[in-house]
Amino acid sequence: MTVLRVAAAAYPISFFQTWAEYEAKLAAWVAQAASGGARLLVFPEYAALELISLLPADLHHDILGMRPALQAFLPDFLALHARLAREHGVGIVAGSYPVAHGGGFVNRAYVFGPGGDYAWQDKLLMTRFEAEEWDIVPGEGVRVFELDGLRFGVAICYDSEFPGLARQMAEAGAELLVVPSFTGSRRGYTRVRVGSMARALEGQVYALHAPLIADAAWSYAVEDAVGQSALYAPADEGLPEDGVVAQGEWNAEGWLVHDLDFALTRHVRAQGHVLNWRDRGAAEERPGAAELVRLGEGVRG
Repeated sequence: MTVLRVAAAAYPISFFQTWAEYEAKLAAWVAQAASGGARLLVFPEYAALELISLLPADLHHDILGMRPALQAFLPDFLALHARLAREHGVGIVAGSYPVAHGGGFVNRAYVFGPGGDYAWQDKLLMTRFEAEEWDIVPGEGVRVFELDGLRFGVAICYDSEFPGLARQMAEAGAELLVVPSFTGSRRGYTRVRVGSMARALEGQVYALHAPLIADAAWSYAVEDAVGQSALYAPADEGLPEDGVVAQGEWNAEGWLVHDLDFALTRHVRAQGHVLNWRDRGAAEERPGAAELVRLGEGVRG
């Protein structure tokens, strides 16, 4: 298969009174994307944090206390996503969740297959908020997932801003980089957008950006989140000149559904105007250590 229909959610945080309300919302979102023919559905970073609304009110702003309390919902969260993946026969990258692990809490994105099986990718690099205020710790390892014979990796928000992670995924055969994000300002969103576009350029792969949308003063954890869903590609033959294949409107909730033609990116890797993927080794080997040249001291080449 060379074509995969994907869906990126610009997903809004809601306040729930009951678990049934959350279940109904998620079921409706999955059904909508699946009815549009999407095979891979991607929810944003920390989309699961709307479950904070089901905790006691005194935990809504307790940035440390909410983490262990959220663990009570995790089994049902996993069962719900597995059931929806099976019912619709789709792959789902769930909204990431603060999961108790190794004596701390990691930011974990669970990835579900059409049969309801699942694995996960943990965030490896923490933002200052995660590390300094929320005490979320880095996870371990990089995984690549395969759906319909095509491979993709998950770079959670800040992880997309570092080339080494995406390169490890591409080296393992990933042709799509999925980027779930949670950014509280346009500046933050732009950093993730630019990082995702750079990773698409370097690896000559697609990057799919799914942002969280929030205006939730009821919880310090998710009070503001902004962005727009988007799909990026290397700007080369057969692909958009600005590297943007498709995108939603700013802060517009909903799915961005689009077909990815991997024949285009494979052609670019082999016959593009530039061959970033081929030249990745040379780009590391040729520079060597940087030499300091103090101008004005008579140094000549």
